[in-house]
Amino acid sequence: MSEEGKTVCVTGASGFIASWLVKFLLHRGYTVKASVRDPNDPKKTDHLTSLDGAKERLHLFKASLLEEGSFDAVVDGCEGVFHTASPCYLEVKDPQAELIDPALKGTLNVLGSVAKTPTVRRVVLTSSIAAVSFNGKPRTPDVVIDETWWSDPDFCRESQLWYVLSKTLAEDAAWKFVKEKAFDMVTINPAMVIGSLLQPTLNTTCAVIL
Repeated sequence: MSEEGKTVCVTGASGFIASWLVKFLLHRGYTVKASVRDPNDPKKTDHLTSLDGAKERLHLFKASLLEEGSFDAVVDGCEGVFHTASPCYLEVKDPQAELIDPALKGTLNVLGSVAKTPTVRRVVLTSSIAAVSFNGKPRTPDVVIDETWWSDPDFCRESQLWYVLSKTLAEDAAWKFVKEKAFDMVTINPAMVIGSLLQPTLNTTCAVIL
């Protein structure tokens, strides 16, 4: 199936999920505008620029999650935006700076750029099962888990589940933003992300399995 002529954005393109997204999108014929923290770092970009179709249809942009307006140029002219950029660390020294701010402020910065871009038809936000699982409620066989389940920020703080807190706050803020701005967004909430690596570094969940 070909999607020639259509342009989409992938944030955090050097990561595990995003790298595969870029690969599949290029294979389908899309032009991909991809954000990375440092386009000049071959460890972050070589596995992307070597993909089939990358020479013709992959464009790398430097963007920072904490910089407002940083994603304006990346999403400009795109029909779809895949927002995957968000730190995933299980051990941190400064949870606010290392996890919460990049996840929360970064998501709002990307959505802020989308709100300025009339061509975007849909945003796909990579959230996490972390955002919908940790609330201290029992999960017995008779409990039905549905869209009303959210992780509890207070429970996360008390349990020092900082990554969980970052994803919970980010997705909650995203839905509030989208409701106010009235554009189309869907989220995915993956659990352990494992499998063949495109990037040369080991991602957090693969490292856990290893």
